[in-house]
Amino acid sequence: MKFWRYYLCIITTQIIIIVTVLYNIQEHQPNIGLTEYIHGKGQALSLSQACNAALDEKTVGMLTNALSTTFGIDYCPYYGTENHYITAPLSIEEAAFPLAYVMTIGHDFDTFERLFRAIYMPQNVYCIHLDKKATNAFKLAVEHLTECFPNAFIASESEYITYGGISRLRAELICMRDLLALDVNWRYVINTRDNDFPLKTNKEIVRYLKTLKGKNITPRLESIQKSAERIKYVHVEHRTRTHSLILRKRKKKNPPPNQLKIHFGSAYVALTKQFVQFALLNKIAIELLQWSQDTYCPDEHFWTTLNNIPGECGFLSYFFFQC
Repeated sequence: MKFWRYYLCIITTQIIIIVTVLYNIQEHQPNIGLTEYIHGKGQALSLSQACNAALDEKTVGMLTNALSTTFGIDYCPYYGTENHYITAPLSIEEAAFPLAYVMTIGHDFDTFERLFRAIYMPQNVYCIHLDKKATNAFKLAVEHLTECFPNAFIASESEYITYGGISRLRAELICMRDLLALDVNWRYVINTRDNDFPLKTNKEIVRYLKTLKGKNITPRLESIQKSAERIKYVHVEHRTRTHSLILRKRKKKNPPPNQLKIHFGSAYVALTKQFVQFALLNKIAIELLQWSQDTYCPDEHFWTTLNNIPGECGFLSYFFFQC
């Protein structure tokens, strides 16, 4: 009898020791259960819960990508629904004032997808220019996405884009030409690039643009001392197998055509449909574009210079998108 009591006492003691050790380990470790979920299955961490957990020195992990980027057979009906794309205009005011977007991209599909979803409205139109040097996987992913939206399309031509070169401006002009060919009465075109994101909702953008009464947004710099060097000498795009860059030559450029005063500003603009037609078809605009071919960052003087020609379209300097 004493023999069994002896073994029972040993087993009980071991169990107490094991439970105590496990309890202490659990108390001194971060709450792993809060890494992705809280209170069990299916309830994701809210922002306040995540902040409280972080303040309590608990581990807070990132949830998986909220946007579904896997395309397959019959994916379109599900892709828009699962990712909560807006499928109808949110107001009569927005429906009556469609916008056009020029999206110049070349890498990072996830970032592009988030931007596209953020600015997408079914009444708007979207021209997407794919950098010629983008990977085939990137191009294919963008093509799959645009197939799901009848108001989004890939530009008819593709430029090999070099930062600071004329190729970026040419890419946007290609898209604008494509947008003009559409049977859509869009009011303004807005340009975006790889890492942009909107500061306003579509309704806020529309309401602000309506207050301009047909004027353009072409932000202008007052100080042009450094910028003037960009048009003083000839610059050419240079490409190798691995990268591309702009080379400045010793040769000085001729004065601008038509005695134009060159203004400098932001490459990010919001332009009326009439102004886009002017930029693509007017003789003065065409000659300015030709003269700008071998300047540095021509997109930072082309739009604002055209918009400041006396007696043409007028101007308004205002930052619209930020990179």
